[in-house]
Amino acid sequence: MTTVTPATGIRPRTPETTDPAGRGSLTIADGVVAKIAARAATEVHGVGGSAHRLLGVEVGARRGVQVHATVTGTAVALDVRLSIEYPMSVRRVVGDVREHLARRIRVLTGLAVSGVEVTVTALRSATPAAGRVR
Repeated sequence: MTTVTPATGIRPRTPETTDPAGRGSLTIADGVVAKIAARAATEVHGVGGSAHRLLGVEVGARRGVQVHATVTGTAVALDVRLSIEYPMSVRRVVGDVREHLARRIRVLTGLAVSGVEVTVTALRSATPAAGRVR
């Protein structure tokens, strides 16, 4: 039995209409997960953007953290490129990034993170380099 309230014309929710599986499906694109992961990675202390390198030499401006995500069903694999502030422990920062990304992706998307591959493209100085005086 369906009832309509006269004042608003809105049908009240019934237990049949509140079941999430009955309302449809949700697909989150790889690019959306990648953007969420890139933003989340910057929340970790000591993480910076990735550096462009040519023959081992940094060229051009630094970009933000670069992430490639592959969503398969309810799981996602992440490939992350970032820089780390010197002299922080690379192992510790990368571990923190992996844990933080798994937690944030799970909370924000409901997807389980199956793996996080991290490439550290540069170590950046905590203090800006002083200009050369002539």
